[in-house]
Amino acid sequence: MFNKAILMGRICNNLELKTIPNGTNYVSFRLAVDRSYQVKGEEKKTDFFNIVAWRSNAEFICRYFSKGRMILAEGELQTRQYVDKNGSTQNVVEMIVSNVRFTGERKETENTNNVPSSPISQPLGTNTSSASAPYAGAEDFAEAAVDDDYPF
Repeated sequence: MFNKAILMGRICNNLELKTIPNGTNYVSFRLAVDRSYQVKGEEKKTDFFNIVAWRSNAEFICRYFSKGRMILAEGELQTRQYVDKNGSTQNVVEMIVSNVRFTGERKETENTNNVPSSPISQPLGTNTSSASAPYAGAEDFAEAAVDDDYPF
C-alpha cells in the first residue's frame, strides 16, 4: 500500500499551537490550493484541504508560517469519523504532515529589503554571496565547449 500526498497552497486561518492532555503539540489548519486548469471565461477554482501537523512539525509551522503564507506540505491522507452536535456521523479527510518546505515566497517586509532574513526562504539563484550560499547562480558556471564527443 502507498499513501503519499504533496500539496502547495496558502494557509487559510491563523495558526495556533495546541497541546493534547499527554503533552503532545499539534496544529490544524485549512490549505487553499488552486486547481491547475481553468475553463475560459470562468474564475479559477480553489480546493480546501484539512491539514494536521504533530510535534516538531507543528512547532516549525507555527514558528515560520502564518495565515496567507504559501507552504508545501507532504504527508499521508487519513479519514476519521466524529459525531456532530446534531448527532450525525461526519467523515473527515485530513492530511497528516510528515514534512514541510518553504516555497521561496517572501514576506511583504522582505520584498522591500535587499537582504533576505534567511537563505532557506529565498528562491533558487537569488543568493547574494556565493561563499556562504548552498546554491550557485548562473554566473558561477562556465559555458560548455561545443564538442560532439559526449559519452552519452
